[in-house]
Amino acid sequence: MLFATQTFLVAGLSRSGIAAAEYLLSQGAQVYAYDDVEDENVRTAARKLSEIGCRIVERGELAEKSERCDVLVLSPGIPVDHPLPVAFRRAEKRIIGEAELGALALRCPVVAVTGTNGKTTAVTMLENIFRTAGKNAIACGNVGKPITSCLKELGDDGIAVAEISSFQLETLYSLRPHVAVVLNVTEDHLNRHYTMDNYVYLKSRILKNCAESEYAVLNYDDPIVRGFAEKTKAKVVWFSLQAGQEGACLSDGYFCWNGEKLFAESELPLGGNHNRANALAAIAAAKLMGIGNAAIVAALKNFQGVKHRIQKIGELDGITFIDDSKATNVDSAVKAIESVKGESVILLGGKDKGYPYEPLFEALKNSGAVHAVLYGENAFKLFNAALKSGFTAITLCRPFDVAVRVAYLTAKRGQNVLLSPASASFDSFRSYEERGERFAELFRILTEEKRGRAEPFPAGEEIGEESDSE
Repeated sequence: MLFATQTFLVAGLSRSGIAAAEYLLSQGAQVYAYDDVEDENVRTAARKLSEIGCRIVERGELAEKSERCDVLVLSPGIPVDHPLPVAFRRAEKRIIGEAELGALALRCPVVAVTGTNGKTTAVTMLENIFRTAGKNAIACGNVGKPITSCLKELGDDGIAVAEISSFQLETLYSLRPHVAVVLNVTEDHLNRHYTMDNYVYLKSRILKNCAESEYAVLNYDDPIVRGFAEKTKAKVVWFSLQAGQEGACLSDGYFCWNGEKLFAESELPLGGNHNRANALAAIAAAKLMGIGNAAIVAALKNFQGVKHRIQKIGELDGITFIDDSKATNVDSAVKAIESVKGESVILLGGKDKGYPYEPLFEALKNSGAVHAVLYGENAFKLFNAALKSGFTAITLCRPFDVAVRVAYLTAKRGQNVLLSPASASFDSFRSYEERGERFAELFRILTEEKRGRAEPFPAGEEIGEESDSE
C-alpha cells in the first residue's frame, strides 16, 4: 500500500479510529475522518486530528468525500453491512480496519489471542510473562492499545501480544501470528454476526495465514475450537483442564507442560476453571516463544487479574461489591457467578447482543445467585427469560444507578453485589470500562451516604456510544 498516492476515509473516531488516522497521516497519506456520533469525545478527537492535517467530514459531505477516497478504514464498532462500507464495496474499493494497518506494518513477532471470553486476561498474563523474562512485550489490539500506536515502541525485537475480536477479524486480512491462540467460542455478538456459523467462521480466521512454521494453541476442551485443528496448516498445540493431554494441562493439582510439573494449581491467585484455562493457554504460548519456566511461574503466581473482571471494589455493611463489568455475554456471567464465593445479588442488563438469556437463568438457579436486579435496554427481554426459566427472585429496574442501589438494599450481610451484566454497555455507557468505573463510583457514594457525608446520587444520564467492540 503506497500511502502517499491514496486517499483514506477513517470511519469512527474511537481509540482505533484515532490511532489509524494518526498513523496514516504520519505516513504522508491524505486522510478524511467521519463519525455520526456527536458528543464531546468525538468533537475533541476531530479537533485534534484536524490540527495535524486530517480533514473532518460533515454528515452532508459524506457521499461526496466517499467517492473521492480510495480506502475505507472501518472502526470495529461499525458493522460491515452499514451503508458506508456497502457503498465502498459496491464501488470495488478496499475496506480495512486499524488492526489491518498494524498487521501490515509490524516488524516483530506476534502472539495473537482470540475467543469469546478470557482474551484480555490471557493477553495480560502473556505480557506479564514476557516482561518477567526481560522481553519488550506490549499488549495491544482490542485490549485497549491500537496496534498502530505501538509500532515504534515494538520495533524489530518486541513481541506484540494482540487481542483480536471478531469485529476486528471482519476487516483483518494480513495478520500472520507466530502463535495464534483460540481460547473458546460460545454465543456472542449475534446481533452483529447474525448466525453462530458466521461467528465461528470469523473466529477461525485468526488461523488463516498461519503456515507450517507457526503454531495454533487451541482449547482441547471446547468442541468448536478443537475442530479448528482441521482448518490450519500451523502446528497444533493443545491446552486442557484434563490430565494426559500433550501441551499444557492440569495433572494431579499442577499446571504442566508436556508432562513436566510447573507449579501447583492452588498457587494461581485467580480462581475458577476459566482462569486456569487462560493460564494454560498462556503457558503454551510462552513456551512456544522460548520462555523459560522460571519467568512463567513467577509471572503467573503474581498475577492479580485485570480491571473489571471479578474485581473486588470494597465492602459496605458486610456486603462485598464485585465489579465484573467485562462480562458482556452469558457464558462470561455464568463463569463469574460460579467463581465468586458466597451468595450474590447479581446486576444484569445493558445492550442486547442477540442471543437468548434462558441458559443464563437456568445456570443461576443452581448457583449462588439469590436475586437478580435487571436494568438497561434489554431489561424486559431478561425479565421474560427469567420467568420462562422459573427464576423468580428478580427486580426490574431500568436505570443503572438506581439498580445498583436496589441491589445493595436487597443484599444481606455476608452476600455480594455482583455486577456481571451478560450484556454490552452501549445502551448507557461508552464501554464496559466506563460502566465498571461508574459502579465503583456508586459504591463510594453509598459509603459516603452511610457516613452522612454525601447527597443521594441521581439516576445516571445516557451518553454517546463508543465505537470499539466489546
